[in-house]
Amino acid sequence: MTSASGNATGLEVLLSTLKSSHDVKSTLSILQILDELLSAGTVKRISYMISKGGSEALLHTLVNMTRIFPPNYYVLLPLMHLIIKVGQRDRRFGQKAQEIGAIDETLNLLQLSLPQPKYVTPCLWVLRIYASSAATGAALGKSGIMRLLFKLISPYTTRNTKAIRAATEALSALLKSKWNSRRALENGYIQWLLQLYQDWHQRDTQNKYISIHKALLSCIRNITNTAMGKKAFLQADGMRVLLNTSRACGSTTDLQPIVKLATQIMRKCHPKQSLPLLTVRSYYSFVLPNSVDSQILDCPSTTPQEHVAVKENDEEDDEDNTANEEPGYNEDEDDLETDLSRLKPSPQLDRPVEELKQYERLCPELIGYFQLADEQSSGQESVPLPTFFTTPGPRRHKTPREWREDVIEEDAPMPNNPLGPRGTRQVAFGLSDSEEESGPKLLIKSGCAPVQSSSRHLVQPSHGCTLNPSKHQIKEANWNRLRSGADSAKLSTHLQEVRNIRGQSMAGDKSTGFLSQSRTIGREYRPQDTKRKLSEMRREMIPFHDPYVYTIMAEKTKSVTDYQTLAFPDYWGHTAPLYQEPMTGQWCGHQSPSLVTSADDVSLKFNSNFESGNLRKAIQIRKYEYDLILNADVNTDLQHQWFYFKLSGMKAGIPYRLNIINCEKTNSQFNYGMQPVMYSVHEALCGRAHWVRVGSDIYYYKNHYCRQSAATRGQKETSYYTLTFTITFLHSKDVCYLAYHYPYTYSTLMTHLHLLKESLNSDQIYFRHQILCSTLGGNKCPVITVTANPGSQPEELHQFWNRQYVVLTARVHPGESNASWVMKGTLEFLVSDDAIARSLRDSYIFKIIPMLNPDGVINGCHRCSLSGEDLNRQWSEPNPDLHPTIYHTKGLLSYLRSIGKTPLVYCDYHGHSRKKNVFMYGCSLKETLWQARSSIDTATLKEDIGYRTIPKVLDKISPAFAINHCCFLVQKSREATARVVVWREIGVLRSYTMESTYCGCDQGKYKGLQLGTRELEEMGAKFCAGLLKLKKDEWSCSNQLITEDDGLLDFDNELQNDRHMSHSDAFVDDEPPCPEEIDYYTDNCTEEDDDPIDLATELNVSSDDELEPRK
Repeated sequence: MTSASGNATGLEVLLSTLKSSHDVKSTLSILQILDELLSAGTVKRISYMISKGGSEALLHTLVNMTRIFPPNYYVLLPLMHLIIKVGQRDRRFGQKAQEIGAIDETLNLLQLSLPQPKYVTPCLWVLRIYASSAATGAALGKSGIMRLLFKLISPYTTRNTKAIRAATEALSALLKSKWNSRRALENGYIQWLLQLYQDWHQRDTQNKYISIHKALLSCIRNITNTAMGKKAFLQADGMRVLLNTSRACGSTTDLQPIVKLATQIMRKCHPKQSLPLLTVRSYYSFVLPNSVDSQILDCPSTTPQEHVAVKENDEEDDEDNTANEEPGYNEDEDDLETDLSRLKPSPQLDRPVEELKQYERLCPELIGYFQLADEQSSGQESVPLPTFFTTPGPRRHKTPREWREDVIEEDAPMPNNPLGPRGTRQVAFGLSDSEEESGPKLLIKSGCAPVQSSSRHLVQPSHGCTLNPSKHQIKEANWNRLRSGADSAKLSTHLQEVRNIRGQSMAGDKSTGFLSQSRTIGREYRPQDTKRKLSEMRREMIPFHDPYVYTIMAEKTKSVTDYQTLAFPDYWGHTAPLYQEPMTGQWCGHQSPSLVTSADDVSLKFNSNFESGNLRKAIQIRKYEYDLILNADVNTDLQHQWFYFKLSGMKAGIPYRLNIINCEKTNSQFNYGMQPVMYSVHEALCGRAHWVRVGSDIYYYKNHYCRQSAATRGQKETSYYTLTFTITFLHSKDVCYLAYHYPYTYSTLMTHLHLLKESLNSDQIYFRHQILCSTLGGNKCPVITVTANPGSQPEELHQFWNRQYVVLTARVHPGESNASWVMKGTLEFLVSDDAIARSLRDSYIFKIIPMLNPDGVINGCHRCSLSGEDLNRQWSEPNPDLHPTIYHTKGLLSYLRSIGKTPLVYCDYHGHSRKKNVFMYGCSLKETLWQARSSIDTATLKEDIGYRTIPKVLDKISPAFAINHCCFLVQKSREATARVVVWREIGVLRSYTMESTYCGCDQGKYKGLQLGTRELEEMGAKFCAGLLKLKKDEWSCSNQLITEDDGLLDFDNELQNDRHMSHSDAFVDDEPPCPEEIDYYTDNCTEEDDDPIDLATELNVSSDDELEPRK
């Protein structure tokens, strides 16, 4: 049996013989062997052959064989077959052909083969491969080949169609060169291409030659990449030609690729316009502390979010135009760090030790302070509680004032806060914005049946170590009973009051419709309060959520937007539905015809004036179609992606089209199965309080709007992107909320933390809720400590003080709400009664900062804080005035290091919009040098490979985690992120960013499904379980984990310091390019967008007709 090394040596000998061979028979024999090798293998085999010089050998052979006259096609045809197969996988193939001199020989062969199409076709495909390199394509254009190709491409015919397609494809590749495009425009070829396309479209009635239609459109697409090409296209009436032909295609499935390509060309060539706004800068601004240049924008006195969508021609905007001075953010500056002095971790303190002592207050566990449980009054009725959570025993009934005040354990000194104390707010939960609508009659009707789609997957019972939400319902019922202080008789009376309320609503008492009323959240609680009665109507208990507590927390929240209402989903709560939602298919590109409506039709009403809301303007462009514009992050004119708004005034069964026209990201998972989420008030009051994935015909593409401010700053003009989708509502006059992803507000977090603490047994679980600092907006940034209380024996106290620290953070980017759901799962798991959770509490002290950017979350930002900066780029030198949460988080980490308590693990939870699954970024010196192909001898460098342990474990125990998406490279452009700074300056080996997709999974148990809040919370619990691998000395205590996955114990044998484990992508980004093929035009489109050549079909030319160029 031949060894692997023998195979490699044999291939090299074979290629060397082929390269120098001038004998036809031996050459043909070697070509046959190579063809069999490549046909029997995969793409990897072709790549291996390229790495051994296969491309050069084939090109040298082509030069040798074309010098034989007359041409011997018996050897040339299989040779060109191999060249096409290999050349498609070699990015430098065109450059190599130019260096070897194969281009001129191929052109000569093409001229000699012209009368016979079966010989011309392979030559044309070879030229197409050459032209994949822009420089080679320009050289080919200067040789005059384009003139010949234009002659070979004829109007509609049924003869020589394979040669015509090959010529069109070769021309399309050549036109990617700007030099060739200019020459084609000078010769007026754009008009001729449009005529050819129209001719083929009209006369090919059977759609037999769609590939030629598509190739002609590709030529037009490439020739219009320049401004001159767009202008010529418009002058040639190209918009009308493509529009008419696209309409004629209708909804025919086979023609949708043609419609898509034509649509891309029309969008690209449409004259650029600015957004229908006077300024793209955020509608809101914030005066920064100690900043002379900070100014507040002059804004109208009325809030911009609440209005009825207006007709496009009648739209007015009173915003003042304010110059944008925010520096642009360039995500294309990524490069790997190769400076060994900067690449090696060098832990050092960035501030004096004396200053770090202020963080001693955040580590009370180190000085032996433990908060004792309050003595409980005797004689109080005991309520049985679930065993999943340990209980602190009976609690006395708190007064409403105590419920409002007992929410934070410890306050931090408040910095200079430009926002005054938050005053009384009105909270409205309207079914509609009009008091005349009879919405409550629809929402409270009995007999609401759950609606389930046959395409949704029911959730099977989990065998993992996640929380069971049903086990918390008794606890919440107990809270409701304690807070109301009702005995059985009072409870019966209260239920009768609820029935009376329902009866009034169904009778149509419009003046007392309780869902249309508003109340002051700062006033004293009264049992007869209408909202209190509304809370009692909840048909399912939601773990760790209480509307009354949420209202109190929201009252304390300070916002720049000064919102006046609470969003109903945040007030009422959310539970994950019992089914899982599959990813959707790609939109076919066919626009549904406009619907005929009655004259009394009314517009939808939009509102985003609530916590985390974001919608700036709505423009009604058709009866049931709206263009929506998002607000930029506060103090910026950038970061339009997160949206969260309310809709009302809809009709059931009508498809509404929504177009969000100022998105910024160049690609999105919305193109690959992701859907936005919606919450229906009607469904919630029927007992189905769920955020669900909705929308059909979803498409994300570059539009014709551009940013004017970029040009004024001398930057390259940037385009906006449109997210478009259709929604059909189930209920008329419902109130629905739409969001980019499952919302998780700051007030929700504070409610969760408070109720979580109330549920714990302080004798067993050490749970400390402290305040890290106050934010720019005056909101408190919480820090949580979780561990197990020690015993009273000296050895137990010694073990407690020697526990290692694990530090977890999340939500530095406000739009990444999935990170908060993962953190919610982490918190609930750590305080649970699960055996793994108990073991982790016994071994580690967890410091958790669940929301690093509260201000951004509150004010509906996508990425920035109130300073207008990305906080995850400020870790190197955080400013205590502008970046207080980052400054003090880094200070806490530095303090732990200064006292010899460097964290064992640091992980920052994030969300990811352009990749599927859950994965991690880490830091590795060696892998970075290997990927950068550095000349440094890594054999002399020592590196602990423990940074791979947790990802390896998670890949085994978490169905959503994908280790093949993990990356451990360090880049210069990421040197100021949390992951890199904590690794480099604090000295934490296991410093990670954990990214959770907004979409779903393409592998494992959840393949083809979108991730919901249940799966995200499960990921947070699984991350904790993965930490158990680090606890080797007590590994045997986790029988449950061993039973779940026996393979976990074999990981030590798999963790090898192997350079081949390095990630294949040299460029790591917070959001790298989407792995799927991009099917819409962007400025950086490459030959990767082209379909691979089907050699068996295209080169099998049996026609004996002669091919003659047109005169």
